[in-house]
Amino acid sequence: MLTFIIIIIMVAAILLVGVVLIQNPKGGIAANFVAPSQIMGVKRSTDVIEKATWGFALVLIVLSLASNMFRPSSNASDNSSDSRIKDAIENTTVTTPAPAAPAQQQAEPNAAPADAAQPAATEKPAEPTSK
Repeated sequence: MLTFIIIIIMVAAILLVGVVLIQNPKGGIAANFVAPSQIMGVKRSTDVIEKATWGFALVLIVLSLASNMFRPSSNASDNSSDSRIKDAIENTTVTTPAPAAPAQQQAEPNAAPADAAQPAATEKPAEPTSK
């Protein structure tokens, strides 16, 4: 039933587009350039087209709202693609990669390395020479 309503909605939408494209503009700049013979001669056909526009628009709105009643409920079928997707999401385990080692800081080119600035612990300090 839902498929039938969707097909009718699509047909009504296509017909609505066609009826809107057939209509004559009713105002604005284009209204000033209409020939005088067309002002009174097209009045009846414009009324019919306008009523058809409102009718197709009403059918489109009513069928769109009514299609919700024929939509299958989420509990009706457990084999639906939505439930399979939800199951896959719930059963997925996420593994996070280990953080990368911090980057070593680069020493300035003119600075001496930290090890060279301090004497080694095993070396004896130089003794002053006495004369």
